[in-house]
Amino acid sequence: MKILLINTAGSEGSVALADTGFAQPIVATAALPGRTSSEQLVPTVRQLLEGRGWNLNELGAVVVVHGPGSFTGIRVGLSAAKGLSEAAGVPLVAVSQLALLAASADGGGKPVHAVFDAGRREFYYGKYLGRQRLEEALLSGKDLVTRIGEGIVVACESKVAATLGIAPQMVAEPLAGDALPFALERIEANDFDDVATLDANYLRRSDAEIFAKPGVRAVS
Repeated sequence: MKILLINTAGSEGSVALADTGFAQPIVATAALPGRTSSEQLVPTVRQLLEGRGWNLNELGAVVVVHGPGSFTGIRVGLSAAKGLSEAAGVPLVAVSQLALLAASADGGGKPVHAVFDAGRREFYYGKYLGRQRLEEALLSGKDLVTRIGEGIVVACESKVAATLGIAPQMVAEPLAGDALPFALERIEANDFDDVATLDANYLRRSDAEIFAKPGVRAVS
């Protein structure tokens, strides 16, 4: 099965192609440096497909990391993934960025606590046991420290350790290809997302969405 994977939720975006017919299924990758996802994502996908001689309608699924993370990046990636899924008539699978971060560490049978900096002295937090999600939430630093019990804390940003005063296991930022094991489980279970109803996994609303509500004004 041929699969397209997209992750634009982090500080840098990435795209990957996977073919489950190979022992090493990730067959092509590309990075989207900095904040170039909005301009480069679709052309990069096209280049990767053409480089392998694949057609869009050959894909068995489109996989997208739908947050939490960069609001703009998430919107770009999710919109592109939905459009490609509809255009090709292939299923869509969404995977949490926190799940990928948690999977970077071996919990040894104990929970893994995945943490991303969310700004405003808040953190995106995910508690996972293997690939099973136990909890995802947006927490203050104080609430996060009290929430963490046994297990491993994993992060990919030095700011997390500096702000919390703890020493997490530091790993590389998740890439698009890291979503493949999660996607394959979903595909095998025939568990796909609805293109029409799938939303971003923000864990909180953007300022634009908050201030767009009647009676709510931004403070200048």
